[in-house]
Amino acid sequence: MSDHLHRLPTGPVDLSAIETDVAPGFDGGKSEGKAALFELGDELSDLQERLFAEGRSGSPRRILLVLQGMDTSGKGGVLRHTVGLVDPQGVRITSFKAPTQEELSHDFLWRIRRALPDAGYIGVFDRSHYEDVLIARVRELAAPEEIERRYTAINDFERELVDEGTVVLKCMLHISAAEQKERLLARLDDPTKYWKYNPGDVDERGQWPQYRRAYEIALERTNTPHAPWFVIPSDKKWYRNLTVGRLLHDALVRLDPQWPDADFDVDLERKRLIDEAPLT
Repeated sequence: MSDHLHRLPTGPVDLSAIETDVAPGFDGGKSEGKAALFELGDELSDLQERLFAEGRSGSPRRILLVLQGMDTSGKGGVLRHTVGLVDPQGVRITSFKAPTQEELSHDFLWRIRRALPDAGYIGVFDRSHYEDVLIARVRELAAPEEIERRYTAINDFERELVDEGTVVLKCMLHISAAEQKERLLARLDDPTKYWKYNPGDVDERGQWPQYRRAYEIALERTNTPHAPWFVIPSDKKWYRNLTVGRLLHDALVRLDPQWPDADFDVDLERKRLIDEAPLT
């Protein structure tokens, strides 16, 4: 994964210098991109099932896919079109909303730890612990010194996860302000999408520069060797979905999960079944 073209380099981050409406590393267009993602499905499903089987047999390994991005960047689309290619029984999806009073009474990572996937699972965070250094920074929901503490806490937390056998795959779905505007307008043009429209999104757009800066700081401060960031151009929905699919595929291939050996006598069990008396 370290040689992936969307892996964020270390050092200062300037999101305005990273294009959003491109499809590097892929020669085809939308139809070819959708087909390429579909073709990944069988192998993704097989690898995910092997990972799940390992977990059932005592392996601690798991994958945590973190999806972050501005409103309309496509977190839901990735869940439907990419994560949806694998068996849902082996996936745990958590969509983090505004914290409850109980959650606010604990450290910000308390609710995150409670949502971690079990061994053998692919866990997906639709938004995540990064909200606590993004929206919290822009809206001043926490003191500056607390925000600073959280960057270090996040790095320590992710280091802990990796040491325990978790692959932490962090994807920032990068869209332009112009593309977000088009997607919001499209929701207003379609009565079946009214439910997805939130008037507050327009208010948040007014703070686009502040959010971009909050993302740049968070990406720079938490882009570590053990849990690097990938910034995915997301104006093209099909390319976004394909790229996350390839990253997930690469992570599973690197894990190379194996079917567990039988913990029973296979020949004996076969004989028992063959020799059993007729059932009535």
